[in-house]
Amino acid sequence: MKIVIQLVLWVVIGFLGYLVFNSVNGPVKFNKIKQARYAQAVENLRDIRKAQLAYRSITGRFEKDAEKLITFIDTAQFTLTQRRDSSFIRYNKILRIDEPKDTVVVDTLGYASVKDSLFKAGSHKSMMKVPVEGIDATFEMNAGFINKNDLRIPVFEAKVAKDILLHDLDKDLLAQEKEVVSVDGVNGPFLSVGSMTEVMTSGNWPRTYGANDQ
Repeated sequence: MKIVIQLVLWVVIGFLGYLVFNSVNGPVKFNKIKQARYAQAVENLRDIRKAQLAYRSITGRFEKDAEKLITFIDTAQFTLTQRRDSSFIRYNKILRIDEPKDTVVVDTLGYASVKDSLFKAGSHKSMMKVPVEGIDATFEMNAGFINKNDLRIPVFEAKVAKDILLHDLDKDLLAQEKEVVSVDGVNGPFLSVGSMTEVMTSGNWPRTYGANDQ
């Protein structure tokens, strides 16, 4: 009987030890995987932002259709210009004299491929795919206009839910992660860049994952 009790005690001790280890190691493992996946997703979001800013610089707006945005990157060209100061003589009919006038002349120097300028490695082809093994998901993207101070301003947003990025991890830790409010964390249930309600093109990740502004 004494041996049986000792064996039971050892089993209980072993089980409790496992629970303690798991309670400490679980969050460590969760954070390690989370940080790696966030870093990969941030790279894609930064590519999406680059593509959208290029699109706006040429068209004056953002694009909400992913396929059209990728096609734009493949085919569009930046116009290379040079601004230079100049002057000319204008006759003043009232004073009856010639007057020098200053002006700025914009010369077109040529054109450069958007793809070659921004995406030499071709990363734009896969930028819309959420880079998590085992799932087939894409970033949500939207674009449009908002009114600010009587101005119609183009905006865009691209995002992915933490539920997707961390779909196979501990559900309790995932629930906690979705409620994060911290200067060194990703706040809220999404990892995102841009906004459909504010004039901004920055991301909601801390700088430990890379620059979150343009």
